[in-house]
Amino acid sequence: QVQVAESGGGLVQAGGSLRLSCTGSELVFGGLAVAWFRQVPGKEREGVSCTTWSGRSEYYLDSGEGRFTNSRDNAERTLYLQMNNLKPGDTAMYYCAAGPYGSCSSSRDDYIYWGQGAQVTVSS
Repeated sequence: QVQVAESGGGLVQAGGSLRLSCTGSELVFGGLAVAWFRQVPGKEREGVSCTTWSGRSEYYLDSGEGRFTNSRDNAERTLYLQMNNLKPGDTAMYYCAAGPYGSCSSSRDDYIYWGQGAQVTVSS
């Protein structure tokens, strides 16, 4: 069974940093693509980044500008999203999602395992 959970959200001032963690029973060694999405109430879920079991990373935010970085800890079976120089526009619920095909995609329809979300709030 695949279970996904996020942690590391919180309140941070603009310019600050957070590192989100995503853990799951089949992460890292399960052959899944793991993606980060974010969503603001009333808006569509937006792809943030994705990483594959083979180590490939993709970044989807036009506003990211290199501020977000994927990483992993194989021993802990954990994926990380390092978010630097956060801006108020980054405020959202961030979700970790896993897809069964091992290929990255920015489409939420390609992912079937979802965490409950971690709230990130960036104040001015």
